[in-house]
Amino acid sequence: MKKSLLSLMLGGLTIGITEFVMMGLLPDIASDLKISIPVAGYLISAYALGVVIGAPLIVIIARNAAPKKILLILAAMLAFFNSLSIIAPFYNLLFISRLLSGLPHGAFFGVGAVVATRLADKGKEAQAISIMFSGLTVANLAGVPIGTYIGHNFAWRYTFIIIAFIGMITFAALYFWMPNLEAKAKETVKSQLQFFKKPEAWLVILITAIGTGGLFCWISYIAPLLTEVSQFQASDVSYILVLAGLGMVIGNLIGGKLTDRFSPEITIIAILLLLSVDLMLVYFFSSYQYVSLLLVFATGCISFSIGAPIQMLMIKTAVGAEMIASAAIQAAFNVGNALGAFLGGLPLVAGFNYAAPNLVGVIMALSGASFTFVFLQRKRRVLKLQSI
Repeated sequence: MKKSLLSLMLGGLTIGITEFVMMGLLPDIASDLKISIPVAGYLISAYALGVVIGAPLIVIIARNAAPKKILLILAAMLAFFNSLSIIAPFYNLLFISRLLSGLPHGAFFGVGAVVATRLADKGKEAQAISIMFSGLTVANLAGVPIGTYIGHNFAWRYTFIIIAFIGMITFAALYFWMPNLEAKAKETVKSQLQFFKKPEAWLVILITAIGTGGLFCWISYIAPLLTEVSQFQASDVSYILVLAGLGMVIGNLIGGKLTDRFSPEITIIAILLLLSVDLMLVYFFSSYQYVSLLLVFATGCISFSIGAPIQMLMIKTAVGAEMIASAAIQAAFNVGNALGAFLGGLPLVAGFNYAAPNLVGVIMALSGASFTFVFLQRKRRVLKLQSI
C-alpha cells in the first residue's frame, strides 16, 4: 500500500471513530452532564449538521489551494475540534465542539477521494478510494468498540483524547507521506456551482441520500433488533457489532474492486438490489439467532461496498468540479443517515416490531437502484447522440 493512501486511511479512521463512537457514549455523557439520553442524542445531530455545512463550504473556500495544504488544514481541524470535547465543561459547549468536529468530515473525504484517484495506478482508482474509506470501516470494527469500552469503564473524555491523538498522527502522516500535488486550474465559485445545474448531479445525490437510507434503516435500530427480535443479551450486542464491522471492512474493499472492473453505475445497481434482498431476509429471519449473525455480517458487507462506486460515479460526472461534488456526496450520505433513521422509525411508532424498519430499507434501496438506472439510461442516450 502506498504511504500516501495510508495517510488518507488514517484520516478516515479519525473521522469514523469521531462520528460513530457517540452512539455508544450517550449514556455515559448523559450521566456525567446530568442530561437525558434524548438530549444527549442531539450531539449526534450536531455532528451531522457540521458535515452538511462544512462539506461544500470548506471546499469552496479552499478550491484553488494545493490538495496537500487543504488536507493538512482539515486534519488539524479534526485534532483541534475533537480536543475541545475533552475539556467542554457544559452541554452547550460540547454541542458546539461536536458541530465543529463535523465541519472537516465531508471536505476531507471529498478532497481525499479526488487525491486518491490522482495517486492511484491506472485502472485502480476506485480501489484507491476504498483504501481511504477502509479507515472508516476499521473504526467500526475496532475503534468504536474500544472507544465505547473506555468511555464505559473509565471516562468518556478519554475517548476523545485518543481521537485527537489519532488526528495528530494523521496530520504527521499527511505532512511526511502525501506528495505535493499541483492545484488544478483556478476555478470561480460560479463555475464550480454550475455543475449542480445538471440533472445528473442531483440524480447521484438522490442515489446516495435515498439508496443508502436502506443501510441506516438497519443500523439505526440494530441494537433493539438484536435484543428484542433475535433475543440476544444486551451484553452481546457490542461483540456482534464487531461482526458487522468486519463485514464493512471486507465489503468496502470488494466495492472498490468491482467498480474498477465494471462501471460505477452497474456496480451500484447490483449492490442496491442485493441490499434490498438482504434487508428482506433480515426482516423475515432475524428471529433465528445463527441466521441473524450471518445477516449482520452480510448486511455490513453489502451496505459498505457502495461507498467507492458512488464516490467514483460523482467524480466521473463532475469533471472540473470534482472536489465540491465529491464533498456534496458526503453531505448526501448524512441526509441518508437522517432519512433512514426517521423513515425506519415510522413502523415502530405504528406499533410494529424492530424488524419492520428493514422493510422501509428495502423500499429505499430499490428506489436508489431505480435512480441509478435512470442515470445510466440518460448517460447511454447522451453517448448515442454524440456518436451520431
